[in-house]
Amino acid sequence: MSVVPGGIDTDRQPPMTIPLRHFVVGLGFLLAGSLAGVANAAGLSFGLGGLAHVHLLLAGWVCITIMGAMTQFVPVWSNVPLHSRRLATLQLALVAGGLAGFAGALFSARLPWLAVFGGLMLLGFWTFVYNLARTIARIDRRLDVTERHFALALGFFVFLTALGYLLALDLARPVFPLAGIGRHDVVRAHATLAVFGAVLTTVFGALYQLGTMFTQTKLRGIDFACKRVEEVCYPAGVLLLAGGRLFGRLAPGRLGAGLILAAVVAFAILLGRRLHETRVERTPMLSRYAVVAASLALWAGYTAPAWLRDPLPHAVLFGPPGAEHLLAVGVVGFVVAGSLYHIVPFIVWVHRYSDRLGFDAVPLIDDLYSGRLAAIDFWAIGLGNLGIVLAGAGVAPTPVAVAGGVLAVGGFGLFAANLLLVIRNHGPRSLAGVFFRRRGAGAR
Repeated sequence: MSVVPGGIDTDRQPPMTIPLRHFVVGLGFLLAGSLAGVANAAGLSFGLGGLAHVHLLLAGWVCITIMGAMTQFVPVWSNVPLHSRRLATLQLALVAGGLAGFAGALFSARLPWLAVFGGLMLLGFWTFVYNLARTIARIDRRLDVTERHFALALGFFVFLTALGYLLALDLARPVFPLAGIGRHDVVRAHATLAVFGAVLTTVFGALYQLGTMFTQTKLRGIDFACKRVEEVCYPAGVLLLAGGRLFGRLAPGRLGAGLILAAVVAFAILLGRRLHETRVERTPMLSRYAVVAASLALWAGYTAPAWLRDPLPHAVLFGPPGAEHLLAVGVVGFVVAGSLYHIVPFIVWVHRYSDRLGFDAVPLIDDLYSGRLAAIDFWAIGLGNLGIVLAGAGVAPTPVAVAGGVLAVGGFGLFAANLLLVIRNHGPRSLAGVFFRRRGAGAR
């Protein structure tokens, strides 16, 4: 694998500290959310601990990581300057501070504070959407497949956060039913727009770029048909399923579910073919992408009977029992972890070693982290999640879920430590320096 992939303009990237702050904060929420999940499984939760667990992982780790990744790579991939570096810094403070307070209010059951901290999160996410939308608007050519997915994801972020804020208000002071729509209908639509809208749309868009770039392959043959199916069916499916769940309409919900399933299978085939055809050395990124391709196919096959029968009930929100962790960890968790195993070392490498290339011996990007720790966390997270999925599906007893959760948390802890050591050992700044600039130091 080349040290820095060709075809991208690293001169357009924002200062190193902007995306790294997002990733470090996201890792903190990952560990907090994982521990909350283990506590819930062991019956040790407090207040609305289950809801806090979901938001710490989804809004905290996944969405904050997405914010950092988009802020870093839209300028790099699209060869346009970021609209505002100040807004990129502000968005993280608003979302992270709001989420920390939001989770604390859920754990302590102090519901009136949800409106306050939820408002901070809403403002932070909308700041992110505005900043990235203005950045994408600077592209003076037809958007490519990655950029189109990112633009769609920004739209999903707007609607899901608006619904989320209404739900936070409703917990503090009931506002539903509103126009004949009940709270549970809004919860289902909000969750659909979050996971299938904002998160998976971003994941698919990124993998079109990363999956070809780092396998050093190109789309060919059936890949183009799969791409057309995914691009047409997926966004339409998300909107129909979310609308069906919001208004309690089975026909559009079932149609949307079918379109999502078809798009997911098509994308799993496309990604699987890229991984099968690659001849490059296996890396932590590609190993995790292989899990993603398999998990997408398994999730679609496992979920199809329940969703095609009736996708509206909360019991099948993300599929039948067990499917939610197959999707959350097997797909979203592994794609985020796999991507960060390249993105974080890449950013550090460019700022620390790129100017020395050709003058001194410099390490490759993949030399910056520990391959041994990466292998251990891969198996710990994978086997731990397998136990959770099997227990959720009723195949294994509850203690297996608890043990699997402990194993997965340990794996995520090793993953976080591995990446934080990259910043500590190779970054031009210390970990504290990522957040606090020394007096007289320039922005990097």
